[in-house]
Amino acid sequence: MYMADYVLARKSRNIVSNLVHIFLNLLLGVGAVLVTVLSGSPVLGILLVLISKWRVFAVRARYLWLNIKSNLVDIIVGLSVVILTYYAGTNFLPVDFILMIFYSVWLLFIKPLSSEKATMAQSLIAVFMGMSATAILAANLNPIVAVLLAFLIGYAASRHILVQSDDKDFTLTTLVCGLVFAEIAWLCQTWSIVYTFGATGVRIPQVAIILTIFAFVYNYARQAMIKYQDDFRFRHIVGPVVFGAVLIGIIVIGFSNPIFNI
Repeated sequence: MYMADYVLARKSRNIVSNLVHIFLNLLLGVGAVLVTVLSGSPVLGILLVLISKWRVFAVRARYLWLNIKSNLVDIIVGLSVVILTYYAGTNFLPVDFILMIFYSVWLLFIKPLSSEKATMAQSLIAVFMGMSATAILAANLNPIVAVLLAFLIGYAASRHILVQSDDKDFTLTTLVCGLVFAEIAWLCQTWSIVYTFGATGVRIPQVAIILTIFAFVYNYARQAMIKYQDDFRFRHIVGPVVFGAVLIGIIVIGFSNPIFNI
């Protein structure tokens, strides 16, 4: 009898704990956007995102950088949501509600996943969101800062994927990915194309799309090299490489009308 009561109590606590977890994530997802729009400043939204990551910083100094690196993708997504909200303006627009829903879905359903495909998806989302925010910020930033942010995004995305692979020495791979991101961000400083969608407030920088495609192909190729090792052949990655190259070519050649130039 006591055992049955104990099991029932444990189940009840688990249900309550799950409900609290869902509520807090929804509060963060909606609150980060809401306080940014209402305050007209990104400060409160950024603080809210960082406070939600308090466990990352509540460790000994020697573990701090490792903790930060492990959580960079989530931090990038959260801060990007706040920055994109801020630059959309102080009036509520459709983009604000899109960002609320997206961030809530990220926190509740996407972030907790740990499969190989989910990890790739998380990294690509971080690249798209992070580079979108960086490109929008670039107009008001020193170019060096924008390039450093691009490097950090590329490094974090690649590390997030490879840290779960069989490759135990992925430092060079992640640094190369970061450097490519930095180079492309530097080249795009003089020709920043942003696609806008009427009065919705949605703005998608071309560089964010290009680097998301590149990140997918680059990390897919690296994973294939790890998987096949000495038996690796180009045919193992020819599909994604050709598809990525063609897609980037179409975007650059066919969708770089100066009307989008900021």
